[in-house]
Amino acid sequence: MTSQVSSTAEQADGTVVGEQRTAAGAKDVRRLDRVIIRFAGDSGDGMQLTGDRFTSETASFGNDLSTLPNFPAEIRAPAGTLPGVSSFQLHFADHDILTPGDAPNVLVAMNPAALKANIGDLPRGAEIIVNTDEFTKRAMQKVGYDSSPLEDGSLDGYSLHPVPLTTLTVEALKEFDLTRKEAERSKNMFALGLLSWMYHRPTEGTEKFLRTKFAKKPDIAAANIAAYRAGWNFGETTEDFAVSYEVAPAAKAFPPGVYRNISGNLALSYGLIAASRQADLPLYLGSYPITPASDILHELSRHKNFGVRTFQAEDEIAGIGAALGAAFGGSLAVTTTSGPGVALKSETIGLAVSLELPLLIVDIQRGGPSTGLPTKTEQADLLQAMYGRNGEAPVPVVAPRTPADCFDAALEAARIALTYRTPVFLLSDGYLANGSEPWRVPDLQELPDLTVRFAQGPNHALDDGTEVFWPYKRDPRTLARPWAIPGTPGLEHRIGGIEKQDGTGNISYDPANHDFMVRTRQAKIDGVDVPDVEVDDPDGARTLVLGWGSTYGPITAAVRRIRKEGDRIAQAHLRHLNPFPRNLGTVLERYDKVVVPEMNLGQLATLIRAKYLVDARSHNQVNGMPFKAEQLAAALKEAIDD
Repeated sequence: MTSQVSSTAEQADGTVVGEQRTAAGAKDVRRLDRVIIRFAGDSGDGMQLTGDRFTSETASFGNDLSTLPNFPAEIRAPAGTLPGVSSFQLHFADHDILTPGDAPNVLVAMNPAALKANIGDLPRGAEIIVNTDEFTKRAMQKVGYDSSPLEDGSLDGYSLHPVPLTTLTVEALKEFDLTRKEAERSKNMFALGLLSWMYHRPTEGTEKFLRTKFAKKPDIAAANIAAYRAGWNFGETTEDFAVSYEVAPAAKAFPPGVYRNISGNLALSYGLIAASRQADLPLYLGSYPITPASDILHELSRHKNFGVRTFQAEDEIAGIGAALGAAFGGSLAVTTTSGPGVALKSETIGLAVSLELPLLIVDIQRGGPSTGLPTKTEQADLLQAMYGRNGEAPVPVVAPRTPADCFDAALEAARIALTYRTPVFLLSDGYLANGSEPWRVPDLQELPDLTVRFAQGPNHALDDGTEVFWPYKRDPRTLARPWAIPGTPGLEHRIGGIEKQDGTGNISYDPANHDFMVRTRQAKIDGVDVPDVEVDDPDGARTLVLGWGSTYGPITAAVRRIRKEGDRIAQAHLRHLNPFPRNLGTVLERYDKVVVPEMNLGQLATLIRAKYLVDARSHNQVNGMPFKAEQLAAALKEAIDD
């Protein structure tokens, strides 16, 4: 039996570290409360798969976590170049966390380009694991290294672990009938095994995953598992890694329940399916593939057993046209896209406003304008969602705040669309879509009742007593018009994009009628029932930070830092951007300063200034990446002190 000695220390960033030293030559085990790891390499090196598997095992272990996949914009950038670097960052902890982290504690760099592209984000003292086999003279020159960073002292401020990952992987797979190129492809599994040993991650799930993924190629499955185990054994036996780390499960961070790791796009897909079941309507998706929304089309196409129909159209216009037709036919209709696709869909969105049919427009925002930054995140479609149509065509706008919240936001968008017979924008973004976090699987009893009542017969009596169906006779509470399924006897009616006469739905060019219909459609959206905005203000602050969408995590993390340092600041976050919560004006009036951080040039701030005449201050970032909590905290502190 070995004896153990325990001690604790505190890192410079405040992370509490516990340490266990074992006798008889065993390696030290240090306890950390959180870790940020980034895997980086060529887009063909499997960094996303590596990060995803590490994340899955971390979720099953019970840590709280947040991830940030970062893809190259080019489909296949030249190997070994800076534009071709793909990375995956994971922040996991034994407590509640909100962001993927500002600066990695550990970087796994598979080649010189990966090191060069990411070294600037690392704090001094961070651990760097490099694949030395890729640090050839030609590969280093390709990214601008005049000398080897592994030898010239430029990495002296870091804890460098040079590991010949490729050579070790090929050596571990000698017994398999593979070419060298085939064997080299498993080096990401070797790296995953090494990191799994370093942080005491479970292994059974990954081995099961590999067997399933390569079920039709059992030799490849066995080779990947062998490489994975070889990486684990390397960490256990090599003298270069004298310490492994433990991050305890986040037992106090989660309410009781069944949890799983989930990405924003997956949560949104499940939310749409749940909405269709709660409404007892078939779900119809008319879509055209576009980054970063395509995963929703891929996922929903797998669920025909839930009555989901997916249509991959020839273009964006056809996709939303088919979805609007499905809405006319009585389906919960959805179209998914990103900013460039919204521009193409705008005419049909206006038609949906005129027809007053429920339709969900899911916009997974990305960097623009035009093609812009297809794989990077941004929040710059808010004004497009609000006003990007001809004429007065108001549309409700809902925005999720975290990957898991995409599930609830989808249900909320469906509630509004079905209740008020209107198209609804659901504004997610690339950060939420591809990022992931733990999600508590809800009980069915917790889901809202979205049951729809279709028109069943005549709803109006003419002066002579004849009973007829008027397609634009409205519910006095919601101003929603009746939803009549085509083919229902006695409910024949005309639809189209030309202005309708109030009540009858006949074509009308009457100026007074047009004025009335425009104002009525606006009043319907203004009257959408949305919850009041909640304010987190425990200390009576004079400065309010107001956010929307995916800025929730960085803003909340920054607010926590500011309060920990003794300053007072209030926080509010908007899910409903049109209409705004009814108490928002009253909330804003309570504060001397209002700061609005956004990943655009101030779109929400513009709306707040215009509607409430509040001197909202913008804090903006449009670099394709989410805010860093430390930088945001500094900006908010400056606003408090100003």
